Amino acid sequence: MNQALQHKIESAQFRKDAAKFNVGDSVRVHTKVVEGDKERIQIFSGVVIGKRGTGLNETFTVRRISYGEGVERIFPFHSPRVDKIEVERQGDVRRAKLTYLRKRLGKGATLVKEREEKTVASAK
Repeated sequence: MNQALQHKIESAQFRKDAAKFNVGDSVRVHTKVVEGDKERIQIFSGVVIGKRGTGLNETFTVRRISYGEGVERIFPFHSPRVDKIEVERQGDVRRAKLTYLRKRLGKGATLVKEREEKTVASAK
């Protein structure tokens, strides 16, 4: 398919309120869950350990520790089931994928150094 035509078709499906977050950030993902004829919002909070794909195929993986067990979920970025994404804390990491967190236990499994705001001092 022609790239321009494909981009035009996909542009209608893109998320309008795209949240800016990176790998290492702690996020809260609000997902719509359908139970019977009712719909509710469920929150999944954790650390983003990876992002992949481009365009409509973009996904991100969130990991959290629940009752001592590591739980990971992969969310499509532009899915209508994802209501919103809130960034709780920005992490400072040097890797694109944080798969090494899977081997850690306890507090070390969720510990990602917090990003410090860098201020540029004007030299006079």
